[in-house]
Amino acid sequence: MRLAVIGTGYVGLVSGVCFAELGNEVICVDQDADKVAILQRGEVPIYEPGLEDLMRRNMQAGRLSFTEDTREAVRCSDIIILAVGTPPLPSGEANLAYIEQAALEIAAAMEGYRIIMTKSTVPVGTNERLSALIRSVTEQPFDVVSVPEFLREGSAVRDTFHPDRIIIGAAQPEAAERIKELHQQLTDQIIVTDIRSAEMIKYASNAFLATKISFINEIANICEKVGADVTRVAAGMGFDHRIGPAFLQAGIGYGGSCFPKDTQALIQIAGHVDYEFKLLKAVVEVNNDQRYNVITKLEALLGELRGRTVAIWGLAFKPETDDVRAAPALDIVEELLQRGASVQAYDPVAAGNFRQLIEHERLYYAKDAQDAATGADALCLLTEWREFAEYSLHDIRSWLKAPNLIDGRNVFTEEQLLATDFAYYSVGRPHIRCGVREGIPILL
Repeated sequence: MRLAVIGTGYVGLVSGVCFAELGNEVICVDQDADKVAILQRGEVPIYEPGLEDLMRRNMQAGRLSFTEDTREAVRCSDIIILAVGTPPLPSGEANLAYIEQAALEIAAAMEGYRIIMTKSTVPVGTNERLSALIRSVTEQPFDVVSVPEFLREGSAVRDTFHPDRIIIGAAQPEAAERIKELHQQLTDQIIVTDIRSAEMIKYASNAFLATKISFINEIANICEKVGADVTRVAAGMGFDHRIGPAFLQAGIGYGGSCFPKDTQALIQIAGHVDYEFKLLKAVVEVNNDQRYNVITKLEALLGELRGRTVAIWGLAFKPETDDVRAAPALDIVEELLQRGASVQAYDPVAAGNFRQLIEHERLYYAKDAQDAATGADALCLLTEWREFAEYSLHDIRSWLKAPNLIDGRNVFTEEQLLATDFAYYSVGRPHIRCGVREGIPILL
């Protein structure tokens, strides 16, 4: 098939590259000339494992190209994929200005029948609104369908080729069948529904996953107070097929471009129809509070934070991505700086993006993990990058000024810690303060 993808962010770029890999002719469009130039050189402006090699292969095969020219891309394509951003407004509502502008540009360029496939996350009713907008400026025939994406940053390529399901929301059976044909190589789990239900499925899915995360973090906070181990609690819960083990990893809360934005947007959607989504509001509140537990635990170890040096390992909101949008590290680092601490921060790939958001005379961006930890009064592990788990605790102890470790992702085990003198706080597990008596490690 001949496809145009409008928008080359995480969703648009990954989708375009993967559809090309499936044998389609794909033109990706972006208004940012510098970004298009980078892509035309075969370089990926985001960190996503496996994407760059896949992109270069399909460019060399002639199936994938990049342009700023929306009109030409639409003219050469049968299906136009909308993958532009819908960032949150201050109210929490989705900003639809970019997707509406893209729809108008598509309408002006259409010559004959086109299917417009929306992958952007949009409030319920938006695709009908886009249809009316396009119809107001063109007499060309078209159909708008909703195909929400469920990609995870860091595994987006794999998720595209191995989806749990494909949701197609369409008003016309012919358009639904055409879009079904586009995806049939990927899975036989294709659900065709009405457009409004497809839009809601995306929000409902993300809201439920966010709820699981906040729930297990609340359980973790209780576990700390009663002496239980949340990792064992979660494992026991996960064996129940009604619950499952996914998204039951306690930590410092969710971040990224989807969960924070989509939960707030769904709260606003509910509010517009006079419904107060009390549960989801609590989910958001729990998540916002969870990251500050790191500060509380630091104060328990160090007392006054002013004048202290704190090492931070991990700035991205999750491993295998350079995305720092709504990352817990943003709030934690800002709070540390506000309390007068100095911060030595390191992330394998996200430091550059983080630095664009926070620059401070007491914030040092380290060249590696050792550089960040050296001389610090405490180390806070905020993103579970694989390399952090591979460091010896004895080496980490030798780098630090004092043996204080806050493990916000429960990376290290009790067995690893017993042979050290670390004062160790994790999430939802008993606090460990190790000591040595006659050569035998003990818990204090």
